Amino acid sequence: MSYRIDDALLRTLNLKRLEHNSGEYQIVIPERCNIARNTVERYTREHPENTALTFEREDLSTRTWTFVELEQDASRLAHGLKTLGIKRGDRVALHTGMRPETGIAHMALHKLGVVAVTLSQLYGPDTLAHILNHAEAKAVITQADAWARFRDRTDEFETLEHIVVVDGAVDGEVDFVTLTRNGPASLPALDTAADEMALLMYTSGSTGLPKGIMHGHRILEAYVPSLSMVFNLDRDDPQSVFWSPADWAWVGGLLDLLLIAWRFGRAVVTSEHRFDAEWAFEFMERQGVTHAFLTPTALKRLAQVPNPQTRWPNLKLRIVCTGGEALPGAVLDWAENELGIVCNEFYGLTEVNHLIGNCRALYSPRAGSMGMAFPGHTTTIVDAEGNPLPDGEEGEVVAGHDDVTRFLGYWKDPERSEALSFGPWLRTGDMAVRDADGYFWYRGRTDDLIKSAGYRIGPAEVEDCLVRHDAVAEAAVVASPDPDRGSIVKAFVRLADGHEATSDLSVALQEHVKTNLAAYKYPREIEYVSNFELTSSGKISRKKLRELEVERKGIS
Repeated sequence: MSYRIDDALLRTLNLKRLEHNSGEYQIVIPERCNIARNTVERYTREHPENTALTFEREDLSTRTWTFVELEQDASRLAHGLKTLGIKRGDRVALHTGMRPETGIAHMALHKLGVVAVTLSQLYGPDTLAHILNHAEAKAVITQADAWARFRDRTDEFETLEHIVVVDGAVDGEVDFVTLTRNGPASLPALDTAADEMALLMYTSGSTGLPKGIMHGHRILEAYVPSLSMVFNLDRDDPQSVFWSPADWAWVGGLLDLLLIAWRFGRAVVTSEHRFDAEWAFEFMERQGVTHAFLTPTALKRLAQVPNPQTRWPNLKLRIVCTGGEALPGAVLDWAENELGIVCNEFYGLTEVNHLIGNCRALYSPRAGSMGMAFPGHTTTIVDAEGNPLPDGEEGEVVAGHDDVTRFLGYWKDPERSEALSFGPWLRTGDMAVRDADGYFWYRGRTDDLIKSAGYRIGPAEVEDCLVRHDAVAEAAVVASPDPDRGSIVKAFVRLADGHEATSDLSVALQEHVKTNLAAYKYPREIEYVSNFELTSSGKISRKKLRELEVERKGIS
């Protein structure tokens, strides 16, 4: 680390300087903390009438909540959930998308010490059933349009006792408004330990079905230093407005934007509108957005829009943080020199996050670099035996085993949790080089995990879905280089007897994956093969196929 944090910033950033080394820092985490208490409840006391949330509907009309109004609605919902028998430690799934009910429900669940299970509305029935059953969810909060396609499959959701529906509950379901109509408008959050589970977030790995990642209430406090930095130490302006099109079911939209904005006492604006570059500029100008989290793919699309400053002269955007995939240097140059904003990139995993990144207020980003190690993280590069490497040598990015952003483990899978341990380190599976100035440079993955447009996609689950189609005998799925998304999902398919490779079949296979897994997991390219090269253990060699794609496309 070649930057120094001024003493005046330490308390603001939840940091303390280590006495034995003035250039190293520790993130301060209280023994007792609660996400609801540290966000909306706090600012209900400190500035209750400030705007906390604005929801823009499709007709451009809006509904706004102050912090005190948000607190009251969350308290009423918490009381309503208690009447359903929801209690501390239960898992309740949230399936309400980018709507106000999602934020209100998070606050209500954290007040009760209930674990929020985050569900994307992009999930198909196979993924949804796996998560609800694996999490042993007692209830789900959803909305009528999103739940309609699952109503005839509810018998597959083995532990679900209550289905709470926004806008259109049917027989046997609980109406969200009715549940929250008459409850008391005050309910202080329970006193929870820092490591008491608050979130259960499912994410893909290189093998098997999505894994449940457990996070405690401390996670938001652990994010304060790094997110303060990627928002360029600009978090105290009461007029600032935060926004992201990233799904609130995932860490980027939920923790890196919604909850951290409320931790800073700032306003969030949201919409259900599907992301489109021109609409995004219009929306940001209309709603006065000043701070945004955007994936590199979203930034690439914004960069394709000509003359944004001329077309949207009242745009107030000044800071964008980005992560989830590598940011091309040309996009950073466009953001800072043409759009005139600060753009700070950061890197991490849902399991252990915010390890590396940028903060222009403290040091200059370098185009193509991941940034420097954030304070309070002992991030480094190691060789195959776990030995730290000197600058300039390629190795795996690792975090300290006691990193405070570390997850509590994989739900019901202690063996997999332990597999991330690497001596005193936690593995990331990402390869990089650190230069003499402390900047990290990404080099690729050590495993088969696919990172596409900010999403993590496990090849095994896509392969399993494909082979359930009658036309498919075998399938292998790999990351294929793509200039827009970083990588795309590509499937190599050997057909079953009696089927022919046609464009119609490719479309049918793509729809099969979209419908049963998730829209973002489908193979954008399908190549038909007569056979597969096998490894010495008799497995399909994804590595060879991945290398073939890199060679073909000439992108590394």
